[in-house]
Amino acid sequence: MNKDVVILAIETSCDETSAAVVKNGREVLSNIISSQIDIHTKFGGVVPEVASRKHIEVIDGVVKEALEEANMTFDNIDAIGVTYGPGLVGALLVGLQYGKGLSYALNKPLIGVNHIEGHISANFIEHKELEPPFICLVVSGGHTFIVYVKDHGDYEIIGQTRDDAAGEAYDKIARALGLGYPGGPKIDKLAKEGNEDAIKFPRANFHDDSLDFSFSGVKSSVLNYLNKMEMKGEEVIKADVAASFQKAVVGVLTDNVIKTCKLKKVDKIAIAGGVAANSALRESLIKEGEKIGVKVLFPPLVLCTDNAAMIGSAAYFQYIKGNTSSLDLNAKPNLKLGER
Repeated sequence: MNKDVVILAIETSCDETSAAVVKNGREVLSNIISSQIDIHTKFGGVVPEVASRKHIEVIDGVVKEALEEANMTFDNIDAIGVTYGPGLVGALLVGLQYGKGLSYALNKPLIGVNHIEGHISANFIEHKELEPPFICLVVSGGHTFIVYVKDHGDYEIIGQTRDDAAGEAYDKIARALGLGYPGGPKIDKLAKEGNEDAIKFPRANFHDDSLDFSFSGVKSSVLNYLNKMEMKGEEVIKADVAASFQKAVVGVLTDNVIKTCKLKKVDKIAIAGGVAANSALRESLIKEGEKIGVKVLFPPLVLCTDNAAMIGSAAYFQYIKGNTSSLDLNAKPNLKLGER
């Protein structure tokens, strides 16, 4: 395809209202993110109804700002890409209905994008030379997957969590330690001051050669430790708890991803999702990857958390394959990776 393809992308799957203009799947002309963190912090987590209402309030302004920053008008746009799942159904509907309205009014193709596929595609923006096949670790507050990326839009899930997502466990432990929300960055920061070997928390290993994860055990173990210390009236060294918890989580993530690389005989790992910003995870994967000659790639921090640029990248690769969506597309809060 010789002509440049410009995608206007919209992302509202959780608590970030974002719009972006992306050219040819890899060049970000604008990426506007309106965060709701300050609003949800006082509740200790995301309140779905509050998130939906805030999306409604700001989405129009966010889209206009994205076009202005990219020095574009609707006439310059080739297609509308929008997240339709997975995520919070009310939040998804705000962005999806807005995108469908634009598609109809402008007579531009609509491309429904899987949010997880968007996270994977964030690596195509940062690493212009990256092409499948590679292994991607998608790890966030709602998702934990090891994915074998065979081609654009063609995925094989090698491992996934059987209970809590890694980021969800981070948030719950941060709350128990009184660190506040969001928990991931706060635990990562505090862990640097602690002794990661102070407390031995468990790592789930399955006996069926599965590369799946389970984080409910380590979460429960940390909560039980905190309860016991409180009952005995002993001081809790929060930095040690944070460091020991993080070591357990990062250890099993790293082990399973490295095993997958050996299994699939690939030499590239990409990390995606909010927890991809975690410094301990990055350091661990780079260290273990070097031992077996595997290169570890990760997006910049702004592309780790929810944003529309990654949705624009994923939409582009669908567009050039001729995959577009009809205007009866509905939000799918439990959408699976690879499902169309």
